[in-house]
Amino acid sequence: MSEQITLVAHIKAKPGQEEELGRRLAALIDPTRAEAGCINYDLHRLNDDPSVWMLYENWVSKSALDAHFKMPYLEAFLASKEDLLAEDMEIRLYSMTSNAE
Repeated sequence: MSEQITLVAHIKAKPGQEEELGRRLAALIDPTRAEAGCINYDLHRLNDDPSVWMLYENWVSKSALDAHFKMPYLEAFLASKEDLLAEDMEIRLYSMTSNAE
């Protein structure tokens, strides 16, 4: 099995905070993609509920993901989540079971 790990996060904004949440999430994209262990880091918005955002991330290993969570820009975002989020983020980790060819 590959060491690669996938993170899928569903993030729901408080009413009136949908666009601000989107701006803050978008600000994480470039620095995160520049991290050594990042394979991809993509932001999505739910088609039928604009308050719901989703991050789809692939990392070379769990340790690379753990390092990501210690980055100052991510720590700053997480420190502000009470102002923006309607509920706790739903974060799920997946391990690849197929060959990526």
